Amino acid sequence: MTETPVDQMTFEQAMKELETVVGQLERGDVALDQSIALYERGSALKKRCEDELKRAEEKVAAITLDAEGQPTGTTPVEGQ
Repeated sequence: MTETPVDQMTFEQAMKELETVVGQLERGDVALDQSIALYERGSALKKRCEDELKRAEEKVAAITLDAEGQPTGTTPVEGQ
């Protein structure tokens, strides 16, 4: 597990470490103290990822919705 503060990680870094944490917890071969620490780190990583996704959604909405909240363009139909 890296020692990088969660709030300084990119989305990709947080996801990669979260996958590692989940794998370790799923194996169930770590001591209770370490499991608790992994769970806490995993919770922080999950929140970081959720926050980053929310920011990305807000950016997409800002560039695809007008002032009234209506779509600014059309979505291309597959095959056309």
